[in-house]
Amino acid sequence: MVLESLLSPINAENKSYKALLYGFLLSLVCAFLALLVFRDRASMVLVFLVALGATPLMYSLIKYEEKKDLDGQDESALLKEHSKALSVFGYLFLGTLLAFILLYIVLPPALSTTLFDSQFESLTVIRGAVTEPASPDSWSDFSDIFLNNVKVLMFTIIFSFIFGAGAIFILTWNSSVIAVAIGNYIREQLATVTSVAGFGNISNYFSIIGLGLLRYVIHGIPEILGYFFAALAGGIISVAIIRHDYRSVKFEHILLDSANLLAISLGLIFVAAVFEVWITPIVFPL
Repeated sequence: MVLESLLSPINAENKSYKALLYGFLLSLVCAFLALLVFRDRASMVLVFLVALGATPLMYSLIKYEEKKDLDGQDESALLKEHSKALSVFGYLFLGTLLAFILLYIVLPPALSTTLFDSQFESLTVIRGAVTEPASPDSWSDFSDIFLNNVKVLMFTIIFSFIFGAGAIFILTWNSSVIAVAIGNYIREQLATVTSVAGFGNISNYFSIIGLGLLRYVIHGIPEILGYFFAALAGGIISVAIIRHDYRSVKFEHILLDSANLLAISLGLIFVAAVFEVWITPIVFPL
């Protein structure tokens, strides 16, 4: 396929930044196609098309990582090797995120609403956001957020296990929802600044965009990393079964490696929930 020829797993691991450009351009093209052909269902079609376009790279990358498990390296060496794949996942995710934020901010309100309608609805439903740091409901907030993230984690593992690179759909959906949240914050702050001080200095706009990103980066990085680890774990087992490596004596090593990746992912999800409930509200009080 054409998409497979654009970026090989080896090339992506050696030059991870190319995955960012790939994700960014892919998202822009898919947004154009979604609005042009499937305007009434553009928000979900956008996610589907981006996931479809990223699948060849993701699946090739997971197959490449599964081969490393068969080499018999120890766990520390394997984690170091897997970090290259996780870096590619991260850059790809960042590329889609930046493209979605740009589209949400730059497009006319009517178009951006059409393109991100489902994501905006999802935000209003799950906006059980923490409004005050250290409030009496903090533990309840933590429990809700952590359990919700664990649920997403489970779906990531299941999709990745059943479809190989299927977790890319959930990761792309998360990217689009986060982009709408960040885009909303940036829009609101820009509206406030321009209404009070006019258009002013361009540095004000860059600082607002930076704050919008930082607001979600604090807890977003460990959370998304957790999903990446889970996607890689599920994908490695899936590929091992497809390639009949479960008949190999090294399959136990593959399971151990996947278990370690899942343990790390759960730990990251826990840390992300702590940050979201107790750290982010302190740094960015509402």
